[in-house]
Parts: sequence; structure tokens; C-alpha cells
Amino acid sequence: MISGVSVEIGREAVVVASAASLRVLSSAVHGGGLVEARAIVNVHVAKDDPCRDPSAMVAAFAQGAGVPAPWVGLLTGAATERTRIGEETSEGCAAVAVVTVGLSNPVAAGHSPIARCELSTINTIVVVDADPEPAALVNAVITVTEVKAMALRDAGVMAPGGIPATGTSTDAVVIAATGRGLRGRFGGPASPLGWVVGRAVRAALVPGIAEWLERNR
Repeated sequence: MISGVSVEIGREAVVVASAASLRVLSSAVHGGGLVEARAIVNVHVAKDDPCRDPSAMVAAFAQGAGVPAPWVGLLTGAATERTRIGEETSEGCAAVAVVTVGLSNPVAAGHSPIARCELSTINTIVVVDADPEPAALVNAVITVTEVKAMALRDAGVMAPGGIPATGTSTDAVVIAATGRGLRGRFGGPASPLGWVVGRAVRAALVPGIAEWLERNR
């Protein structure tokens, strides 16, 4: 685990918290975009919840649980207590991936019609012990997405119509950086940063997908 960063897993949520501020790029429903944050929360909600005010739902949990602010927040219908963690280090750079998996609404981006907004998602949170530039954070998001698509293909997950799935209709990605150590211009597989991100995400996602498929045969 990265020094100063903790991961708490429970039935209500997953909380990734840092002793110091993190630089965060995400597609989160609360605090999305490029921000500074002390914590990332992935809150479990019922699959039939209309989620009319996602920010309020995230805030209610975070404040009730005493999560250090400011925070970035995600929602998921997946079982947060089944969260998977993957870790990797290389060339002075470390990454921790924290992944929840729900596959009841698989889609094939670019092929599937506009999908329903469902809450059984693949939410991927990655913390890197490095100092990447904003463009490298965007590059790391691409790396995470490529790993996810390959892991789903390898597992044989199909979207409606028999097309290999690339994700679900409501996936979210968070890349957070401590700002320490390695200065990174790139976040793709040709860089130490992208390599550890890809490896950590795969280490978490592959068993998470396998477990979901086993439980939902």
C-alpha cells in the first residue's frame, strides 16, 4: 500500500483516504474533473434507486462516516464489500487500484445503442505515488480503459447482440496522484507510470470479473 493512503472496504462504501491532498482526475458524479481531494468514496446504492441527487447521496455518506474533505464521490449498485485491490511498483513509481465490479448491463462502446443508465458498474479508483502532469493523468485513464476492455474480452463478457463488451453503461474512473517522487509526462504503457497503473488495474479487475461471473451464472 502507498504510504499515507488507506483503503476501507464495507457494505456501505469503499473509502480511499489520504493523509495529504491528492491531485485527482475523474469522471465521478461528485467532484469530477481535475480537482484536489483528500478522499475518494464509492458508495453502494440499490440498483433501483433513481439517484436524483448523486452529490447529496455522496455527501450524506461522507459526512456521516467522517470522511476527510474534500472528497470525490462515485455511486454503484455493485457489492462494495467484494472490492478488489491490485498493486504494482516499478522504477520508483507505485500504483494501487481499487475496483468494484457489476456486469448486469454490459455494453460495447461504438456498437451498442444508447444504453439505460444502470448502477451495476465497474468503478475503478487508482492512486499513484508519483507526480504526473495533467496530460499523464488523462493518458492513465486511457490505459485503465484499455485494460478493462481486454479483461472483459478475455473473460468472454458479451454485450447484447453477441458483441464483446468494453464496459458497462455507467462505468467511472478515478486517477489520483500523491504528487511525490517520479515526475511523469506520460501515463501510457510505454511509461513507468502507465505500466504500474495497467498492472495494478488488471490485478484487481481480472479476479473481480471472474468472481462476478461465478456468482451470477
